[in-house]
Amino acid sequence: MMNIKGIGGSTIEAELDAITPKAHLVKPIQKEEYQARINKACKLMQAQNVQAIYLNAGTSLYYFTGTRWNPSERMVGALLFPNREVHYIAPLFEKGTVLDFMIIEGDVHCWEEHESPYQLFNQILKNNGVTKGTIFIDETTPFFITNGILKATSDYTLNNAKPIISGCRMIKSDAEIAIIQHAMNITLEVQKAVARILRVGISTKEVTDFINEAHKHYGIPSGSYFCIVLFGVDSSFPHGVKSPKNLEMNDMVLVDTGCMLHDYLSDITRTYVFGEANDLQRRIWHIEKETQQAAFDAAKLGNTCASVDLASRKMLESHGLGPGYKLPGLPHRTGHGIGLDIHEYPYIVKGDETVLKPGMCFSNEPMICVPNEFGVRHEDHIYMTEAGPKWFTKPMHSIENPFGIS
Repeated sequence: MMNIKGIGGSTIEAELDAITPKAHLVKPIQKEEYQARINKACKLMQAQNVQAIYLNAGTSLYYFTGTRWNPSERMVGALLFPNREVHYIAPLFEKGTVLDFMIIEGDVHCWEEHESPYQLFNQILKNNGVTKGTIFIDETTPFFITNGILKATSDYTLNNAKPIISGCRMIKSDAEIAIIQHAMNITLEVQKAVARILRVGISTKEVTDFINEAHKHYGIPSGSYFCIVLFGVDSSFPHGVKSPKNLEMNDMVLVDTGCMLHDYLSDITRTYVFGEANDLQRRIWHIEKETQQAAFDAAKLGNTCASVDLASRKMLESHGLGPGYKLPGLPHRTGHGIGLDIHEYPYIVKGDETVLKPGMCFSNEPMICVPNEFGVRHEDHIYMTEAGPKWFTKPMHSIENPFGIS
């Protein structure tokens, strides 16, 4: 007998028909903010005597310049100098496209297919007065590029640009938080709709296809950025199984999904029972809720990321779970940062002494895995304000009414 509010009772067609587009209601990042990011990075560079930073194609290049470019086997990126000048590097045949995508103006230095982009890289440095010393490199830069730079000359050594790049990216602006909030709101509504379409026998593919279409109906052209749907014992594997089972009565249901809006990401996991929860399901579900709240309570300004993870594990241990990563218990970190990347700094994990500051955004998902039974993951995200932590989305309400339907 179904007695959980908001679970089942609807159809895929009805839920899709009921959606009204909402993605257009928030603005993308404007040019002025990209310039402000460069200004901040350059102040940090000046303070740390950094001569130049290389930004590789991908989210760091986009974060500072607004230039969308996926990394590939060809070197595409930009050198940022402390005087705020940006010098792009790209194959000559791509120059027109780079100019088309460009938001922050800068010279585009090009290489032909048979030429070395690494020699060009070194020449740009010398032309801008950097004849030797340490160059800071975006840590996501592939090995073949860093290796190529080092082989092209012995004039430079390379260092990790994380302190500056992540020092900027970890602190989200009001505009960034507004986009993430809007994306989270959309994904939460999709999560509620998912629960309503469930029925005995439904496959995980039917659910993932629905989630993708639902995000599109809300105005997200790319649909779901990712999707994990697990039923029953499959939910005890945090990121899924090779051949997921169809839904049966009284199964635990785990749905983890998100979307991309103006290049920023949402990420929400909801776990509940389809049917009647047994004593073990009920007990673990409530422990998960307590553990998530303990992590939130520990997320105070001035505390470290590690202290939030520790708060999760202390709560779990108080219920006889763990310790550490042992199962039944939490097999991974408590959370991860979110923004242009689905996982980015800061990481809520033992040993990370990053101090929590206003503008930081991260997940709170201290999953509990019970081997051969099920897993429960409540995942909501936190953003830090001058007044302390705030939820992007309200945590699950109760096992009888997971979405808090009145």
